[in-house]
Amino acid sequence: MNHAFRLAGVAATALGLTLASGSAFAQSAIKIGFISTMSGPEGVLGQDLADGFKLAMKHAGGKFGGRPVEVIYGDDLFKPDVGRQLADKMIESDKVQIVTGINFSNVLLAALKPVLDSGAFYISTNAGPSILAGKQCNPHFFAGAFQNDQNYEGMGQYLKDKGYKKVYLMAPNYPAGKDMLTGVKRYYKGDVSGEVYTAMGQLDYSAEIAQIRAAKPDAVLVFYPGGMGINFVKQYAQAGLKEQIPLFAGAAVVDQTILPAVGEAAVGMYTGALWSEFLDNAANKRFTTDFEAEYKRIPSPYAALAYDTGRLMSAAGDQVGGKIEDKAAFQKALEAAKFDSVRGSFRFNTNHMPIQDYYLTRIEKDSKGRYVAALKEKIMTDLTDAYAGDCKMPAP
Repeated sequence: MNHAFRLAGVAATALGLTLASGSAFAQSAIKIGFISTMSGPEGVLGQDLADGFKLAMKHAGGKFGGRPVEVIYGDDLFKPDVGRQLADKMIESDKVQIVTGINFSNVLLAALKPVLDSGAFYISTNAGPSILAGKQCNPHFFAGAFQNDQNYEGMGQYLKDKGYKKVYLMAPNYPAGKDMLTGVKRYYKGDVSGEVYTAMGQLDYSAEIAQIRAAKPDAVLVFYPGGMGINFVKQYAQAGLKEQIPLFAGAAVVDQTILPAVGEAAVGMYTGALWSEFLDNAANKRFTTDFEAEYKRIPSPYAALAYDTGRLMSAAGDQVGGKIEDKAAFQKALEAAKFDSVRGSFRFNTNHMPIQDYYLTRIEKDSKGRYVAALKEKIMTDLTDAYAGDCKMPAP
């Protein structure tokens, strides 16, 4: 899988996505700023987010309500301060009306203030920090993918249902890592025999794996996206623990962003999912077919949720006839979420966080010898986040 997608420095590269045939447009373009981690070990995540979003814009014909769309891309380099600089630039110089794309919650929280202070919308393709779901909810913030805790709540329920008595939890030490493990503990009621937070970007887990061996839990559940996940899963298998202590992961971790690099070490793992390429609905079939044709690889959940978020934007933009300057009307159109989701069931809660289903997948090889997350069962229906009751959303 080729993820060679690099941006020089922190420069944002403008990419006009208008696909109309030749005629000049009387209206000015709707401008969207897309900030994500496009380089380094975690760059694979930003690549899939960007590619999924580009496909959504292509399916929208490059227009919202007949009005052309221009997307400006920027690489945050996995650094909160760079994310903030890009947000400032896009709001002040590029005059974007919507910002999206950020994959890491610490970068999002650093970059969000100038976006919301300006009156622009932030519609998230990935990160959904708990702090934005409760008392600090905002009428112009929408989590198009998930509220972070949701990624692991279903796995907490699954481990409880399967009778695991002692579970060892691990995640990077940043807001999303803490949200994910909070989600596990909300539903898992057994003994948490270890709760370990490691450094962001850490790639050597030998010391932590030795601690797991000594603790002798019944199962290990981790949240390690991107390069962190590649290294952890490989090192866990190399240490001989794969056959001794089952390793689990929540949604959007052991998926197509890392499976080609991890390979056989991941086979047999059970993982959570908010989306699967095997979900049987028309929107998902179109997405998976067109994504593979466009990019010559199987889409990841990152690509799927970014695609869904783009389709959400385009549906809301169409509903207001492209006049997203009418912010109250655009907010109401987003809240209605009148689009066909690749996830099937999808709607927003009152705090602009999704209500959606949760599934179990197992890492296997398909008939072509590719590593896939095979869909096994639905764990939870209409999963809501735990913070909506604390949100007092102002009326548009």
